[in-house]
Amino acid sequence: MPWRDLLWMMMLVVVCSLFPQATLAHDGHEHGEGDHANAPVSPSARTWTIAKTNTTEYGSFVMARAGQIQIRRNDASLVTIPIAALSDDDQHLVEHRLEQIRARVASPLLMASAREFIPEPQPIDKPTPLIAEHFDPFVKLKAIRTRWDDFYLYVESNGIPAHPMMVGIRSWQQQVPIPQKYTGDNAWRIPLRPVPAAEPATTKNRFLRGAIALAANGIPIFNPLNNRGDDAYLFGELDEYGGHCGRADDYHYHLAPTHLQEAVGKGKPIGYALDGYPIYGFQGQDGIDSAPLDRLNGHKDAQGNYHYHATKTYPYLNGGFYGVVTEKDGQVDPQPRAEPLRPALSPLRDAKIIGFEEVKPGSYRLTYDVLGRKGTVSYTLGENGSTTFEFVDPSGRKTTETYNANRRGPGGPPPRPRDDRPPQPDDRQRPRGDRPPQRGPAAKTAHSNLPQLGLSSRSVDARGLLSVDCTCDGKAQTPAIAWENAPADTKFFAVSLWHTAPDQEKSYWLIYNIPAQTTGIAQNAKPDGTIGLNDRRRAEYDPMCSKGPGLKTYHVTVFALAQKIDLDPKNATRAILLKAIEGKVLAEGTLDFQYERK
Repeated sequence: MPWRDLLWMMMLVVVCSLFPQATLAHDGHEHGEGDHANAPVSPSARTWTIAKTNTTEYGSFVMARAGQIQIRRNDASLVTIPIAALSDDDQHLVEHRLEQIRARVASPLLMASAREFIPEPQPIDKPTPLIAEHFDPFVKLKAIRTRWDDFYLYVESNGIPAHPMMVGIRSWQQQVPIPQKYTGDNAWRIPLRPVPAAEPATTKNRFLRGAIALAANGIPIFNPLNNRGDDAYLFGELDEYGGHCGRADDYHYHLAPTHLQEAVGKGKPIGYALDGYPIYGFQGQDGIDSAPLDRLNGHKDAQGNYHYHATKTYPYLNGGFYGVVTEKDGQVDPQPRAEPLRPALSPLRDAKIIGFEEVKPGSYRLTYDVLGRKGTVSYTLGENGSTTFEFVDPSGRKTTETYNANRRGPGGPPPRPRDDRPPQPDDRQRPRGDRPPQRGPAAKTAHSNLPQLGLSSRSVDARGLLSVDCTCDGKAQTPAIAWENAPADTKFFAVSLWHTAPDQEKSYWLIYNIPAQTTGIAQNAKPDGTIGLNDRRRAEYDPMCSKGPGLKTYHVTVFALAQKIDLDPKNATRAILLKAIEGKVLAEGTLDFQYERK
């Protein structure tokens, strides 16, 4: 008997002995909305005791993560309980279950190459759910691996598709595709029995972080609107396949991957939304599936089964969730996390990606063009988890950096391309990463080679901390900001208050067309000028309200402008304003401050 078959048989014996209920998985089925209310509870259902309130919940263990346990009740609804709130016996049981699960997934993922996965065998008498069959074409190609339990399909991948990537991107933040560990307890999960939501959630200006769906090839699909609320496709941020890389160098789509139709077969789903409902390609012209689409880009078929469709205009795929999902911190929760290897970099102005190739196994080269001159980013994935980059900018200057898997590398962007003009004003081009807090109310930070405005704020104390009155913990007042040293020919000013999180850039306050004679804005005062949109798409100040622990660094940038900005306030997001002021900035200045929510 081949050693691999013998190994699988041994693993099968261990898994079946640890999880005898695993052979009781639900049969495959079509997705309807009538088969959920009476969904059976797993044989492992039991009574859980919440010690602090002396109450109980009856249901089966689903998962434990971040100090919380998720339990499925008889009616198929989910309840989340802090593990620390459970009785001692229940806490011991949870730990025992986690040890079993860790043991089951602890063996290393066998990879034939950077894109190939050796399938993990399921028990031979365990029925294959229909949803798993829709991923099978890519399982057979060893691009992904699937497994399932009573409630979820789990899809493991390294986030690297087989098709070419990155080519055609015109708005690039210097990311490149690096494999991710979407495996084990960090695998993607799709509900086997989706539950229709009482009030379906839209993805219009919601769920702007993380994935909203998973393609059949194991590549996550993000909201077509980027984390600023702008259409990523219309902004030139996507490649020829509708994808790009995020700040963690994680490749993902923002459009429906209709190119997968050839691989999965005509009339088969090209992916699944994270609520468990399938996503099909464009509607056919034969009338079989031509019923009008609802506001979520979906409808029911003749059998009453709901599904979404791809469209060539917004929302491009599922425009929301017909099924129940949990929203946390602006994304569907839980879902896998991409792990950044290096600090996120800044946009490279005027760059267009014209080539991406695998030079040899594990080595890649991205080629970009800036105003007719070419630059490259070459990188090699090391066996120890490190990655070595070689940057060659359009002037021919070369630099090398190595980043380790256990810690982020030296940081800082690769050399900027040299051209015959001075750097253009754009506070998106400042290097990412933490800087020391600014000391004193008149502290200022230079972020470009332009003349610098002097910035100060009476709302920031000598330690560089923002007044609590300007946060959601206080009165939510707008902060004071003052500036000086503006060029004599300044006609207007613009102000942007923003923050760079690990996975997105947020905008809290935006004002433009401030008259030239203005030298500042008092705290809680209505500013002269036009108020733009914050990340909530509202023309108002969004006070700091950090959800995570520790100090967070925020920035306010003031631009001195050579002319008035002709911009409709209804569309004046930070990204659009930054684009509108290109070539019109005479000077700028940025003040950094910090805030920690108590």
